[in-house]
Amino acid sequence: MTKIFVNLPTTDLDRSKAFYEALGCEINPLFTDENAACVVWSEDVFFMVLTREYFGTFTDKTVVDAKAAAQVLVALSRDSRDDVDDVLAKGLAAGGSEPREPQDLGFMYSRDLEDPDGNVLEFLYMDPAAAEQGPEAFLGDQN
Repeated sequence: MTKIFVNLPTTDLDRSKAFYEALGCEINPLFTDENAACVVWSEDVFFMVLTREYFGTFTDKTVVDAKAAAQVLVALSRDSRDDVDDVLAKGLAAGGSEPREPQDLGFMYSRDLEDPDGNVLEFLYMDPAAAEQGPEAFLGDQN
């Protein structure tokens, strides 16, 4: 099984830990110190939130300011539209922001959440028929 580790820079590690805990994640103390925190989304998906300085030790490239430039958008599925709205409400209450209006394509519903550092998380729900057979399967059920 492939596990996914997304590395994100932060200017305030304690603030980031509190933000992700407010979304329902746990912090794995075995891989957390003054430079990094391991944010557990599931048994296969993790964020490593790293201080900007520490993040910079993993690359020779400039570490972008996520408030000014987009490098990556991380999409995470939820089990329902209500779950999408729920995680957004938690994130907004914890200091995040919603940079765009919700997107409702019928077969897929998504909302974007920026963490306090500007990293963009997309939370989405996709109708199971569309996920298995493509959007046309869902759209066909609507006729």
